[in-house]
Amino acid sequence: MAVLSIIWIIFQLIIGYNLVLPLVIYLIAVVRPNTNNRISQTIADYAIIVTAYEQVTHIPAVVSSILKLNYQNYLIYIVADKCGDAELSFTDERVIVLRPETTLASNTRSHFYAIKNFARAHDRLTIIDSDNVLDPEYLNELNQLFDQGYIAVQGLRDAKNPDTTYACLDAARDIYYHFYDGKMLFGAGSSATLAGSGMAFTTDLYVECPGQRDIVGAGFDKVLQAEIVSRNVRIAFAEKAIVYDEKTSNTDQLVNQRSRWINTWFKYFSLGFSLIAKGITNFSWNQLLFGLVLLRPPLFIFLLLSAGCLFADVFVSITAVLLWVTGFILFIGGFCFALFKSHTDRRIYHSLINIPKFMFFRVLSLLKARKANERSVATKHYYVQQDEKP
Repeated sequence: MAVLSIIWIIFQLIIGYNLVLPLVIYLIAVVRPNTNNRISQTIADYAIIVTAYEQVTHIPAVVSSILKLNYQNYLIYIVADKCGDAELSFTDERVIVLRPETTLASNTRSHFYAIKNFARAHDRLTIIDSDNVLDPEYLNELNQLFDQGYIAVQGLRDAKNPDTTYACLDAARDIYYHFYDGKMLFGAGSSATLAGSGMAFTTDLYVECPGQRDIVGAGFDKVLQAEIVSRNVRIAFAEKAIVYDEKTSNTDQLVNQRSRWINTWFKYFSLGFSLIAKGITNFSWNQLLFGLVLLRPPLFIFLLLSAGCLFADVFVSITAVLLWVTGFILFIGGFCFALFKSHTDRRIYHSLINIPKFMFFRVLSLLKARKANERSVATKHYYVQQDEKP
């Protein structure tokens, strides 16, 4: 009986720390001195890689936003994978359209296809999704971090379409992660997590890190960030390097996308153990803290597990119940704090009442996660229906 009690306590600690970890990271970031100094100023040559799979509807808009950048030294590479004969014609000579002869169906394959077809040797590359729109200062803001000596930088993905309930809830989730896993984690002396787009690297680093690994399906950013941090390189966070991202707007889109992401976590979370081991061996705070973050389950999973523990403890220990309630209060307060500090659109606040419905579809995503990459390779984008507005 005593052994079972110890196992139960350990299990609860493994789940419960996730409720308070964000606030712990915030406190570390607040008290840690900022030692970043600008060490150089460059007008680096960028390759802007835009990946498209099957759909090219948003490509003209993303190219238009890139061409409005307050920066001149770059080329745009559009990798149109399995896009058939879709019309992609641009008069600006800085736009290069690449059409692979065979289907790549992989982010890293598309990126390396672009790299192999570079028109010139670029200092840095940045990866953009086909539905993104860039802020005019995007490259200048990235340079702020590169000029401090960082060789990997994650920008901020802001909501392009917070006009439906699901898009707003999707945006709220992104704000939470950008605040704690981006700004605060970097501020605490570790690395910002990568978000799949709006990220930039020196070309040499990007070519080196994935190496010969053929990463199929979602999750290339998970492998990439683990490879970077395993070298004890810090991934910087540029909160003013803004990429406007299309958020999920209907339930089918939400379930398919999240099932791929959940599948990715189960596939790659163990990378956190190797980083923690390296952090201990190398006395590296960067690797240790980042590895701990990688082990954390998706938000809705650890919330459901925590709720289950709280309910079970009603019959076991009132003290444990009080600890769980405190943990939930701290988590909810931390979530609201992230929204407040991020100047969140009021439509996103109004959407929060629909979190239970959002959680229901996340559970459906979990049930479909095992074969997620067999059903879909990329997120399909749809036009907003008027009756879906919050």
